[in-house]
Amino acid sequence: MTKIPTFKLNDGNEIPALGFGTFQIPADGSTYQAVKTALKLGYRHLDTAQAYFNEAEVGQAIKDSGIPRDQIWVTSKLWLQDYAYATAKQTIDATLEKMGLDYLDLYLLHQPYDQVDEAWQALSEAQTAGKLRSIGISNFTPHLWQKWASAFANHVPAVNQVEFNPYFQQRELRQLMADHHIALEAWSPLGQGNADLFNEPVLKAIATKYGKDVGQIILHFEYQTGIIVFPKSVHEARMTSNQAIFDFTLTSDEMDAIVRLDKGHGKHNPDAPGVADTLLNNFNVHPEKEAK
Repeated sequence: MTKIPTFKLNDGNEIPALGFGTFQIPADGSTYQAVKTALKLGYRHLDTAQAYFNEAEVGQAIKDSGIPRDQIWVTSKLWLQDYAYATAKQTIDATLEKMGLDYLDLYLLHQPYDQVDEAWQALSEAQTAGKLRSIGISNFTPHLWQKWASAFANHVPAVNQVEFNPYFQQRELRQLMADHHIALEAWSPLGQGNADLFNEPVLKAIATKYGKDVGQIILHFEYQTGIIVFPKSVHEARMTSNQAIFDFTLTSDEMDAIVRLDKGHGKHNPDAPGVADTLLNNFNVHPEKEAK
């Protein structure tokens, strides 16, 4: 079983450098099976979210795995529909109940809009109460970090989870986050299977040299860059290969060659006009309330 290295967060907690993502895995038993398989294969870091609608299946898979709770790092995220202080506090408790857990290892503000200050206060208090071990943010750009910096003046996030892959290496954000000792996590670490990325000659050549596939080279590049990754797959063979990235080291020339692939932008721009309203108005994490 692959030994997964860890990164130390600014609050002293150790987070596994590689995890298993559950975005877009349906809550029809598919998430349960995928997480159960991932845990069987040695994954000990799981990433879910309120807005993925599959937290309960993640929690059930953890319970049924028989693995001691303190050996599994569990991340979830608060949707901005619930950012009001009182609602955020209620949602944290509801999430723990839904997942059958006494605490979460990491809880993030999923989006950088609306009542960020109120939501962050709720997360900070829940951490003090022992319900959340680490707390962080997601999709915060340099601009949005500066906008909300005062909210984090007394309690710095441990993590910022953002889009990251060789085509979008977040150079400005990485420097800004490093100044505050905030770790970066990559969503879409494989560029959502971008065919152009997987056919880059430099990546294919490096993969051939090390006897790896291009996906493994990408994930290792991100790990060697200091980025926490959690690729998603429902295929056992791919889950296995995604873990086999720690038995080699890229040379400085190889790292530089991959750095040069950076295009400086991704598929999602949190700074774009209208993104906040679109997310808030068109994505409902409480459909049951609307139905009443």
